[in-house]
Amino acid sequence: MMTIKKTGPKSRQIYLFVLFLLFQGCHAQDKKDEKDIAAIQKSAIPISAKASYTGNVDFKLAAKIATPGVVHIKCTFKPQTQQYQDGDDFHNMPDPLKDFFKDDPFFRQFKFRIPQSPQYDSEPFIGSGSGVILTPDGYIITNNHMVKDADEINITLFDGRSYRGKVIGNDPQTDLALLKIDEKNLSFIMYGNSDSIEVGEWVVAVGNPFNLASTVTAGIVSAKARNINILREQGAIESFIQTDAAANPGNSGGALVTLDGKLIGINTAIATPTGVYAGYAFAIPAEIVKKVANDLMNFGSVQRGVLGIIIRDMNSTIAKEINIDRANGVYVDSVTATGAAKEAGIKAKDVIISIDNMETVTASKLQEIVMRKRPGDKIKITLIRNGKEKKELTATLKIQQESPKIIKSTRTDLLKDLGIELVAISMEDQKNYKVRNGVKVTKLYDGKLKKYTAIREGFVITSVNNRAVSTVQSFLETVEAQQGGIMLEGKYAGDPTYYYYAFGM
Repeated sequence: MMTIKKTGPKSRQIYLFVLFLLFQGCHAQDKKDEKDIAAIQKSAIPISAKASYTGNVDFKLAAKIATPGVVHIKCTFKPQTQQYQDGDDFHNMPDPLKDFFKDDPFFRQFKFRIPQSPQYDSEPFIGSGSGVILTPDGYIITNNHMVKDADEINITLFDGRSYRGKVIGNDPQTDLALLKIDEKNLSFIMYGNSDSIEVGEWVVAVGNPFNLASTVTAGIVSAKARNINILREQGAIESFIQTDAAANPGNSGGALVTLDGKLIGINTAIATPTGVYAGYAFAIPAEIVKKVANDLMNFGSVQRGVLGIIIRDMNSTIAKEINIDRANGVYVDSVTATGAAKEAGIKAKDVIISIDNMETVTASKLQEIVMRKRPGDKIKITLIRNGKEKKELTATLKIQQESPKIIKSTRTDLLKDLGIELVAISMEDQKNYKVRNGVKVTKLYDGKLKKYTAIREGFVITSVNNRAVSTVQSFLETVEAQQGGIMLEGKYAGDPTYYYYAFGM
């Protein structure tokens, strides 16, 4: 398992509008040989001309190749109980936008917050987005949040033909899902190499924003391996391609392609203060998409190899503490007792600088590289130890376990390890904080929370990794049951904002 340590969202300066519906479904399907898939990809429509990256930029080739391979997805969901809070701006949002915000905790920090009192929706909800055809026999990749818990999935092709879609499998950790329609000889998009794409390179986004079918926009890659800490799943993998190609609600699950029409990403999220495009969009890299799609085709689930380490980004403070002359790389906080990293000889305070000769400047890049591998695969790890000693180790990845045992510090008292004192909230606290459950931080001293987060005394913790807590005992049991990465959610008195503080055990 790999978990990134992050401080709370107070340090964020962007307002993320996530195209998340957070719905789920999973079925098995006939296996397909990866070599066959690769052969199909190579036999795609030949490209007669290469787009020029100098002089006048021409997007016509990319649009011509990609648009037939992007589908319009409409999902129908049964009526369900929603939670609304009186006086919330949530009610004032246009209906097509409102459902993109629901259930996403990140928006509790901003103007649209999760509502609190129940109201029943009497009409089915229809969500709209995009998908990318990967093979001529009807395999389609999209975002998991698009199709999760959908009662019916309708897929419309570029030429107007419509089909009932079936979920083959999904992977919440990358927010990807594989669909299938019964058709042959379909136009599809070939994979490109998302590793070789460079910052500043032109890209084209294709999707169905606001139900406007087959919309093409263009921009450049503005960053790579971007972790925006947006996925809520345990062990989530975030290493987004950031681009300024315009994307809006409905682009979710659509294609990000190069000027020669090769798929380098699946559009997933945007950063915005308004709920619509305001400059930055984020796409899941094609190398991740390829791994997930092939596993779902072959096995119905993702075969994920893990190192068994807790990691975070290097910075100047850590560099000074461990006497190293570089401020980038991946710092190892701890390792699992019987994991691949432990067996390979990786130790706490090591700094991993590359895997298989690919630089790991950030933790998100390391996660992206490792998640492409399967259990049993060997990887070459280059690291720095004791500030200067460079070592090369080989690790054999293991299968992801549900509850690996972590090697912890010699301190056995969990509260002491965290550096907090807690009490269950009173009836008066419930009124002051406007919460129904939680435990209050009454004292902070040296420990993980003070070291790695900006949490303050008086904070009421309402949940741990999305699990509600109401007593000190339930808090301790919930923390002990987690797999290393801990996300605390809660509030301060008199502040309607929900804050999040993340760290690793």
